Amino acid sequence: MPQRNSRAGGCFLTIFILLGFLYGLSIRNPMKGVLIGTAVGAAIAIVVWLIDRRGGGSDDPAA
Repeated sequence: MPQRNSRAGGCFLTIFILLGFLYGLSIRNPMKGVLIGTAVGAAIAIVVWLIDRRGGGSDDPAA
């Protein structure tokens, strides 16, 4: 049985939380920025997970 490589979407969650915090600092409301970053990062992570679950794309060139 061939091993299937899965994609990771957690990096998007981390990146967008940090970017949201920086945005929040610029508008003097860091919590609002963190919440916005969390929502955007979670949405992108879910999209990556759904694409991976459908089998959209494979990192294995022999497949």
